Amino acid sequence: MSEQTCIAVEDLSKRFIVRGRAGRLRRTKVEVSAVDGVSFEIGRGEIVGYLGPNGAGKSTTIKMMTGILTPTSGRIEVLGHVPVRERKVLARKIGVVFGQRSQLWWDLPLRDSFDLLHHVYRTDAGRHKERRDGLVDLLDIAKLMSTPVRQLSLGQRMRGELIASLLHDPELVVLDEPTIGLDIVSKDRVRGFLRDMNKQDGTTILLTTHDLGDVERLCERLIIIDEGHVVWDGGLGDFRATHAPHRVLVADLQPGVGAPELDGVALIRQEGARCWFEFDRNERSAAQVIGALTAKVSVRDLSVEEVDIEDIVRGFVTDR
Repeated sequence: MSEQTCIAVEDLSKRFIVRGRAGRLRRTKVEVSAVDGVSFEIGRGEIVGYLGPNGAGKSTTIKMMTGILTPTSGRIEVLGHVPVRERKVLARKIGVVFGQRSQLWWDLPLRDSFDLLHHVYRTDAGRHKERRDGLVDLLDIAKLMSTPVRQLSLGQRMRGELIASLLHDPELVVLDEPTIGLDIVSKDRVRGFLRDMNKQDGTTILLTTHDLGDVERLCERLIIIDEGHVVWDGGLGDFRATHAPHRVLVADLQPGVGAPELDGVALIRQEGARCWFEFDRNERSAAQVIGALTAKVSVRDLSVEEVDIEDIVRGFVTDR
């Protein structure tokens, strides 16, 4: 594992024994593979989306990365450590946010939870205060610091969880549904914060989410897992180009102007003066289509629509 590699996974597998009944007295045991031969590397400073349907093996992989689960076979190293053997050492270098699980103390105010984490991680007191205050300001929860965690909304608690995971300046942050329960403004604030943290501090981020808006705004690379296998590992742009090559140009024409025929472009819909033109991104650019359109008719307004990444991923997994 090189110094520039943050996570190295090679032929990783995890199998569980599921017990059931066969009749009144007999019991059965079935071996189920949650992760089956997964391999990938993530470099330091990358932001990678780790996606897949429910039950694909995402959470199991993350639990092996953090040392919670022991792999059945294969190799995994995180920041130069074998997680299951060096879990305590690794815990000081990574931050983890699980959308449905809390690392805050339920009956304590946020401030007290953050102070307790200072003692858990044994961080420098001055650095802890500087880091805490900076994060509280960035995520706009200063007015909530005296509020017990149990009284926070889900969105407020998620901002608290994110701060809790970052107080010890982790080199790697693993985020499982980090924007669940957040409103649009809070989501944008969290996404912007994560982008800035990655650029300024070089923090590696592994993101699992069903909110594909997070992926589109944060990730340049996707790893997609299905039924325990990696089925895609590559750039977000490449994934779109390969599995969703079509884009749609929405044009508002001048009143009374008919939609023109454009070479290699299909008119898929028209409502009054508004027209939807579909074209293949691999054959022509949006600029070329716009140029061809405006050369033939007068246009009042234009926009280009992309196919939603969630629909692409769902279709990709379903069609396999």
